Parts: sequence; C-alpha cells; structure tokens
Amino acid sequence: MAQGFTAAILAVATLATFVAGAAAEEEHEVRAAAKEQVAATQDAEGSVSLVAANSLEGAATMNTISITATRTSTEAFEFPGMVTVMGRDRIDTLQPSSPDDILRFVPGVTFTGGPRRTGEVPSIRGFSGQDVIVMVDGVRRNFESGHDGRFFIDPSLIKEVEVLRGPSSALYGSGGLGGVIELRTIDAADLLEPGETWGARIGGGFQSANDEWHSGLTLFGADGPFDAVASITYRDGEDIRLGDGSDLIADDDILSGLVKGTWTPDENQSISLSYSRYHDDAVEPNNGQGGTTALDGLVDKEIIDQTVQAEYTYYDPDMPWLDARAIVYYTQTAVDEEVLDGNGASPQGAKLERDLRTYGISLQNSSHVDLGESLNSTFTYGVDYYRDDQKGRDSSNAPSYDRNGVPTAEADSLGLFFQAELDFIDLGPIPGAFTLIPGVRFDYYRVESAIAETAKYDEVSPKIAASYRPMPWMMVFGSYGKAFRAPTFNEAYASGTHFVIPGFGVNNFVANPDLKPQTTRTLEFGLGFDFEDVLIDDDSFTIKASHYETWGKDFIDLEVVQPGPPACFPPACNGTTQAINVADARLWGNEVEAVYDNRRFRLSFGYADIDGEDKDTGEPLGVLFPTTVTLDGAVKFPEFDSLVGLRGIFAGHFDNTSDPAEERQSYETYDIYAAWAPSDGPLQGLRVDLGVDNVFDEEYSRVYTGALEQGRNWKAAVSYTLAY
Repeated sequence: MAQGFTAAILAVATLATFVAGAAAEEEHEVRAAAKEQVAATQDAEGSVSLVAANSLEGAATMNTISITATRTSTEAFEFPGMVTVMGRDRIDTLQPSSPDDILRFVPGVTFTGGPRRTGEVPSIRGFSGQDVIVMVDGVRRNFESGHDGRFFIDPSLIKEVEVLRGPSSALYGSGGLGGVIELRTIDAADLLEPGETWGARIGGGFQSANDEWHSGLTLFGADGPFDAVASITYRDGEDIRLGDGSDLIADDDILSGLVKGTWTPDENQSISLSYSRYHDDAVEPNNGQGGTTALDGLVDKEIIDQTVQAEYTYYDPDMPWLDARAIVYYTQTAVDEEVLDGNGASPQGAKLERDLRTYGISLQNSSHVDLGESLNSTFTYGVDYYRDDQKGRDSSNAPSYDRNGVPTAEADSLGLFFQAELDFIDLGPIPGAFTLIPGVRFDYYRVESAIAETAKYDEVSPKIAASYRPMPWMMVFGSYGKAFRAPTFNEAYASGTHFVIPGFGVNNFVANPDLKPQTTRTLEFGLGFDFEDVLIDDDSFTIKASHYETWGKDFIDLEVVQPGPPACFPPACNGTTQAINVADARLWGNEVEAVYDNRRFRLSFGYADIDGEDKDTGEPLGVLFPTTVTLDGAVKFPEFDSLVGLRGIFAGHFDNTSDPAEERQSYETYDIYAAWAPSDGPLQGLRVDLGVDNVFDEEYSRVYTGALEQGRNWKAAVSYTLAY
C-alpha cells in the first residue's frame, strides 16, 4: 500500500472513530428524513434548485445529487467512487471568471496552460486533453487543440458542476480515462420561488488582477406549462498581473449568452430547447499558454462557440420501466486568428482558421424493475452517436492553404451501453446493505482525412463497482473498469510546422496514422463515513477516501524531438513532433475529500497525490502534479444573512519529471471572501460578494505551464434579483 494512502486511511479512521462515538443511535431515521427533504427539492434532472441552494447557511456539499456518475440520480456520497458536485452557492463565493476558478479546489483535478482563459486545460488523475470528457447539459464538447483551451462558457450561466474521477468509457465512450467534467446551465425553475411566475436578475463586478469588469442580465418566467430563461453577460479584461509583478499579455472582450425554454404538456413529459453562444475577441500570443516572453507571435484571436440543443424526457410512475431521455445537438467552435507580427511560424497578416462542428444524438432509458422487497433495481441502457467535422486553413500556405497541425478531417463515433444498479437492502443474517453496479459499452469509431487512409476502431469497455454499508454511516467501495480512447484526427494526421525558433531551426509535425487506441484498466477502492448530529444538533460530517491503480497500454504521448549542438548547428537545427504510443504505463494515487457543516461553521478539506511511469523505461509519465491539500472554512452569520471565509491551496515541491525545466517549487496560496444576501426586508434579492485571491501575492507556477499564475486579485460582485 502506498504511504500516502496509508496516511489517508489513518486520518479517516481517526476522525471516524472520534465522530462515531458522538453519532446518534437514530442515525438511519434522521438520514432517511433528510433524503426525503432533499428529494422534494429536486428538479426534473435531479439537481437542487438555486432558490434552495443559494442560502448562505449552505449544506454539506458531499450529500448532493449526482447525475453524471451513473447517468441516473444518485446521492454523491453513496456512489462507489469519487465524485464532486458543486452548486451555485459555492460557485458564487468563488466569484469565478472561468471554469478553472471553480474546479481548482477539487481533489485530483489540476489545470495546465497558465492564467489565460484560452489556455486553460483540465487534467484529472494524470490524464488531459481528450482523456477528460467535457460535457455541458449532457452534450459532449469535443474541441481540443494544443494551446487553445477547452472551456467556452461564462460561469454566470452555470448552476452546477459535477466532476467524476476515474474511468468512464463504459458510460460515455472514447475518452474519459481520467474522468468527466459536466457543467449544467441555469433554468427558470432554479430562479423562481413557489408561487412566482417571472423575474429578472441584474449584476456586475470587478477583479483587479486583469482590470476586468463584467455585467449581466437574466430574465426568467413561467406561465402554465411553459417556462423560459434568457441570460447575457459581458466581460472586458486586460493584461494579467502575475505574482512576480510582471504582466502577461491578454486582452479579452467577451459576450456570452443563453436562451432556454421548456414546455411541460403534462406531469410526465417535457421538451426543452436551448441556444448558447460565446464570443471572445482577444489579443494574445498564438499559443495562449505561453509566458511573457513567448516567441510564437501575437494574434488578434476571435473565438466563437455555439450550441443548439433539444431535449425530451418522459417518466410516468405508473410505468416504471419507461424513464426516457433523448438529446439532439449541434455544436460549433471556431478559432480565427490574424497574425500581428512575424515572430511565429506564420508571416504577419496571415489568417489562421480552425473550425470544429459536432452533430450528435443521445438516447437512454432507465427501467425500474421490481425484483423483490429486498432488492431495488434499475437498468439503464441506450445509444450515443456523434460526428466531428474539422477544417483548418492558413491564408499564407498557398496553394493548399492547409493549416499546420490542424488537419481537415472527420470522425464518427457510435456507442451502445448497458448498466444495472442493484441495491440489496436486506442481506439476511449479514448486517447492512450492498450495492452492485455492473456496466458495459460497445463503441465503433472511424476517423478519416485526405492525408492518409481511413482508420477504424471498435472496443468493448466493461466496468463493475460495488459498495457495502454495514452501518448507515459507513461504506466501503471498490471498482474495476476498462477504458479506451481512439486517436483523434489532430494526433493521427497533424502535419506542417509546429514552431519556429528564430535563427535556430524549425520543428515540424509528422503524421502518424498507425497510432493504436490507448486502453487502461483501473482498480479503485476506498471507504467513507457520513455522520449527522456529531457535535451539535443538525450538523454533519462526511469524509471519503480512495486509492486507485491504473495500468495502460499504448498510451498516446506527444514526442517532441528538437536537436541542438553538437548534433546540429543553427540555423539548421530542425526537429519533429509526433504522436506515439507508449507500450506499458502505470499511474496511481490517493484522494481524500471531507466536509464538516453546521449552522454556524463550514469546513471542507481535500487531499490528492499521484505518480506515474513508463514501465519499460521507468521515466515519469502523465500530467503529474505535486501532493496537494486544499482547505476552505467559512463562518456563517445567519442573524445578518452573511458569511466570511478563508481558502487555501498547499502544494508540495514537484520534481517527479525527467525534464528539469518542469520542476516546480512548493507554494501556498490564500483567498479570503465574504458574502451578504438579505433573506427578507426591502433588500431581499440583493447579493454582495467580496474577496481577495492570492492574498500574499505568491509567485508560483503550476505544472506543465510556461507562465506564472496571477498575483493578488481584489474581487467584488453585486447582483439583485426581483421576482413575482
């Protein structure tokens, strides 16, 4: 057993022993009543409404409802794995300007690419890029490039974020070796109290690190079977001040919005239509992840991301075998750049285009089957299909106009999945309850480009997970799953110039259509404790820890070969960049997540460590990160409808790399925050958030990032909601 996990288990056991002595005998009855209360506030998709969740008194975040983990509604704590669900109450106190601001406190999740929005790339358990599935409202967002980020949505539109750590190909297909990040957007029902039919929310704010102002307006209403929400947000940011006092070139002008409507003809079914759009005009280096001395040239970058989505749901309690959901969607992400100088691979004035369009459909049904009084069973099954169509263009690359590293290509993916959730609530002479979740998925994947022959892949991805609850407040769990990812067209067909070192040489992409799909097998096990009425009435303490081992075959890695003297002499030191397979790999790590909450105080704790290696060479492998601890404590003042809090991130020294340039010093950052939201009186509907991120102006850089992170950042946001 790894030393880190041993320490984590000891910590969990020590805390649990202390808390168990204080736990009430009627724990089971109390929990059952709490679940009924939570269930009463669920919307059609199972998420807690913003009206209930926006209370500054807050609830323990680990007892929220997960949708992504099983594609059905289940309590996050009871899922046999590590899943985090963050509601709007916690998101608001972060005052986020990008998804990185929301997710940086989730154990096992890190971001690379620096502080620019356009460079931020998430990593889960050492996996990044297309090994992490990103979804918005159940729709896959497949855009991925070397340096242009993955998130194109304003945080003001997000009501909930869910992060599933661990392999998920059995439910979601190609990718998901590290996990799934799903963002869920606001609905009218989230903003209306019972009896209210319409309303409006207006808000704005400022943060000092990049002199960013933002403002937004949201209109929402419901009339009989119809409800709708329309929201628009504008952000204007400048250069980012870093921890060392220098400025990182960045100039964002962002307009984003969402329009969503739902028709509920009867209590059993609903039809929703939505359209979202994100438009960013930015002046920055072509490589959005570059530092203050980036050599790849400045560009005038325009990013347009838009999604059209239709969703149909049907559920009738009298027909428990039919609980259906269908989604049809279209997404487009276009990144157009005009080169402003001649420092990069393209000449001044060149126009670079990257356009990815995805067409998809997802059909699923859950059948709740009566197999006896001692067994609750749900069977979920369905089909997913999507088509990615990418085009790249470089106006300076005549006569083909092909863009370096952005092949014109298309890919089709078809998947069939089946999952059973078997909850044994009576084990006879054995105390407690037992849950078994087996699942399997078959995927067919085809990718083609004019550069090389069409490649076809198919894969079966099984997974099984189980949990045992000997007592209502304790659980042990384990899972074993196989995951895979087919090569993307950017990996298989990339060609042309990667980067230029002026006066030294040129590095060129080399296509590799013979890439094999990468596959993993992951074993995970852990335990958790969930107590109520621990120290005082109506408080709660929840803690969950896990250890995982991942074995990989044919890992897809980007090999950059850039020779120098004496092997060559400038300006003829030319190199290559090619995606290759790493035959045998292993990754392993530990995670702990805990929350204590009462009416006066809330404290959350996170811990994560990771290691990985190429088993043939012993070299480090994966997007590894230092051992990291996070703390977030808040004192609540319900008498004044307010709270104040302190957050901290503590990262150890990082030297688990074969490249000395990637080593990082240890660092710790502190944020302070405060919120005030009057619950009655003439100011009801007002919310004020204040905060300072990186209070002590820490100078630090995260792993695999060429830039420092932003320095001290003063933040303020004000919103007012009026509803009738």
